[in-house]
Amino acid sequence: MASDRQEETPLDVVCGLVFDQKDRLLLCRRMKGDLKGYWEFPGGKKENESAEEALQRELLEELDLEVAVEDHFMDSFHAYPERSIRLMAYRCRALGSIGRMTDHDAAEWHHLKDIDAKALAPADIPIAEALIQAMGSSTQTQ
Repeated sequence: MASDRQEETPLDVVCGLVFDQKDRLLLCRRMKGDLKGYWEFPGGKKENESAEEALQRELLEELDLEVAVEDHFMDSFHAYPERSIRLMAYRCRALGSIGRMTDHDAAEWHHLKDIDAKALAPADIPIAEALIQAMGSSTQTQ
């Protein structure tokens, strides 16, 4: 007999690999819930919209941050105790600065080589590892 977890459709969540003008990456620390204290790439649930629209909406709602979505980087699947998710990561450019934080108690810009020092949310770890691998060689030559 299959478990409910195996049969459930993962929740679609988007996140932004948001870079600033200095090519630093944005990480935000959750301030509540099961992921309180974990750092993550900001974003949220996809509703009745495209993934790109969801990401732009979520970043505006949570950080008052406008971004230009550049491209889809990868998806990460993770089974949290309460729900399985598909985390869809998109590379973005910040078009301004953070105006407020509604779901986070900290937001920091990091050079790519420094993000593995943060306690990342489990679903974000494979994305961070792939990003370091994909972009690491270009940042080492700068």
